[in-house]
Amino acid sequence: MYHFRKFVAVFVFLLLCISACGQKTAEKPQKKTENMTNSANLETTTLGAGCFWCVEAVFQRIEGVVKVESGYSGGHKENPTYKEVCSETTGHAEVCQITFDKNKISFQEILEVFFGTHDPTTLNRQGNDVGTQYRSAIFYHTPEQKAIAEKVIATLNAEKVFAKPIVTEVVPFKKFYKAEDYHQNYYNNNSGQGYCVFVIKPKLEKLKKVFKEKLKN
Repeated sequence: MYHFRKFVAVFVFLLLCISACGQKTAEKPQKKTENMTNSANLETTTLGAGCFWCVEAVFQRIEGVVKVESGYSGGHKENPTYKEVCSETTGHAEVCQITFDKNKISFQEILEVFFGTHDPTTLNRQGNDVGTQYRSAIFYHTPEQKAIAEKVIATLNAEKVFAKPIVTEVVPFKKFYKAEDYHQNYYNNNSGQGYCVFVIKPKLEKLKKVFKEKLKN
């Protein structure tokens, strides 16, 4: 039912990520996203898959995604800072809140990209990014999202798409705290920065090959 095997192998390199995100650089104006022509068609979900710079860069390039914001979710601290989240004292994960047009891409397809672009079997870790803030998590906004997420995970585990069981959390969305401005649109603003060159850029190159039909023109 879900054809994930074809792209899981090409993303194994994610386990070899060489550095953790965290260097503050100069902010540049954000690029415009697609026009939100009909708000009734829009749906929002919140996903954690390691460093939010990576997640943001991936979903900004997916057709039907109209907005991606980096931030924090899943913890107890109100209005946390990046430094506080990295201290692992807030309970928050680095996440991206993704708004998409349901007429152009389904939530199931969003999850296809999600599971195809990170390792959901490593607990609190993506490559060299280690800590509870880097955990794999789906913060569902509706009962339908919960049901779809659980069904996709059950199918992936049953078909043994990954060598180890999926540890992705599926938990109700409660609150999203937008990250500091310099984290927004990070790759587009800082493509020459080390983490972008050695971790995000290779991921985007693989994205173009594996999810070519889902990319924006």
